[in-house]
Amino acid sequence: MRRTASLVLLACAVFCAALSPLMRWYAFPRLARIPANQYQDMVLEAKGATLLDYGTMRAKKVSKVTIVQTLKGDVAAAQRIERTAGRPVVVWDCLSYVQGPDGKMVSKVPERYIFDAHSQDPVHATGEMVDGDPVRRDGIEFKWPFLTQKRDYEYFDAQTRTTNPIHYKGTRTFRGLKVYYFEQTVPWTKVPLPKSMPVKGITPEAVARTGTTRWYTTVRRFWVEPVTGAPVYGEELHKEELRGGTLLGGRDRVTAFAGDVKMREDYTEHTVALVKHNRTLVLMLTSYLPWGLLSLGLLLLALSLWLEARGRRPEEPAPTETAAPEPVSA
Repeated sequence: MRRTASLVLLACAVFCAALSPLMRWYAFPRLARIPANQYQDMVLEAKGATLLDYGTMRAKKVSKVTIVQTLKGDVAAAQRIERTAGRPVVVWDCLSYVQGPDGKMVSKVPERYIFDAHSQDPVHATGEMVDGDPVRRDGIEFKWPFLTQKRDYEYFDAQTRTTNPIHYKGTRTFRGLKVYYFEQTVPWTKVPLPKSMPVKGITPEAVARTGTTRWYTTVRRFWVEPVTGAPVYGEELHKEELRGGTLLGGRDRVTAFAGDVKMREDYTEHTVALVKHNRTLVLMLTSYLPWGLLSLGLLLLALSLWLEARGRRPEEPAPTETAAPEPVSA
């Protein structure tokens, strides 16, 4: 009986030991993926910002500028691209909608971002664009990879349509979460005007005919939870200018927008709660289950060996009764 129990425990120990690396190196890449049908939105605000009035072409202080970012997964497009890419793909249709304190549109810039569902590496396919212009991303955007490392990453900037390093600046604590802090500085760069403008008749083509150009710089900051790779907070020190040409009435430059853009508080709280939940799920695949199965396998192996040793131990002979001596007579 002990021999049978020992063999059963040994088989279970081997199974758990074999399952441990499979959870980490086989199941994790296949289960930890961005869903193709994901939809999310984010609201950012720049309080006390400077904004250009396109009616008078004068910059003025406003109470706040609101930026609404939406990400919507296109499942049909992802499935179509997967057939040729040979890997799981996510297609995000993104929109950055900027509105002034009166709620009227300042600009809106659509994007199509195509990337690997697990690694977040860009996947180059037809339809990849920013504001209708075809682009080729060579870095991440919006999200870091699962199990983010303490190193610099290449990050795509939608304004300049270029990829530049975003630097790891250290580990911090943000609302109870350990996060990695990243920062990227984009120097003054000439960029195209958005194709959707608040004033009718002001188009990129019309502005180009006046000789006026648009320039942009920003300091981009992200606090990234490393297990999920999700930013839990972000802000940008953002500035745009119109320079030269006849549109400015002889002025050298005018500020189109300047402000410290930050995530709104309610969206920050929601993001932190969501990331804490997803972090537990990722840790189940990368740490809790692999190490737990390995520990259970070792425990079952030790128990199996102990039972085997007990089964091989010789039994002690039973004690025999000795009869009392009979009396001897002379």
